[in-house]
Amino acid sequence: MTTSPGSKDGRLRFPGVRAPKPLLSAETERQLGARQLELLDELEEKLLREGLADLTMAEIAALVKCSLRTLYGIAPSKDELLLTVVDRRLRCIGRAAIEALHTSMRPIDALRAYLRAANAAVQPETLALSAGLAKVAGAERLFDAHENYLIAVTQSLLDRAVADGEIAPVDTAAVAHVLAGLGREFARPEVAELAQASPKETADAVSEIILQGLLARR
Repeated sequence: MTTSPGSKDGRLRFPGVRAPKPLLSAETERQLGARQLELLDELEEKLLREGLADLTMAEIAALVKCSLRTLYGIAPSKDELLLTVVDRRLRCIGRAAIEALHTSMRPIDALRAYLRAANAAVQPETLALSAGLAKVAGAERLFDAHENYLIAVTQSLLDRAVADGEIAPVDTAAVAHVLAGLGREFARPEVAELAQASPKETADAVSEIILQGLLARR
């Protein structure tokens, strides 16, 4: 069995795989006041329940009972503010997916755990966020960046599974694209209405079928 790159805390590491650059940099976030940080969480809840894309910055400020200056201190425009809120949620899901992995796990088990955790991005509440940003400039680019990271991590785990002899040699890039795209595919309204389960449950089930097929090819 090969040794998976990890850290002293036992978490898996992925050399050469970079997470999407956060829209709200760590430095900027450190400079935000306590009220502004609370607003980011509050805006996420509002975006989940009500949608904010059709509101102006002034209307959003009135909704969350803060000044325009406070909002503009977070982001310079409404679109960037909404994208920042969604980016923080997607990064939270992605971070939880990575933190679910440990160097003691077999690559195929790590891949299964990663995909299941990452598919939380197609839970109904997150889908509501995505739908609310359909007309926001830069939204598609944001979602693509997170999906590309998902693909890269998935391919890395597939490569490790091949190296360990857990699965037969396969075009890991192609398989990674398929596995990483399942959640988004089953979340499309015209597809979701045909499935018997939720987008996440369907994506998890189809992922498992593919993984079992890869194991059977050894």
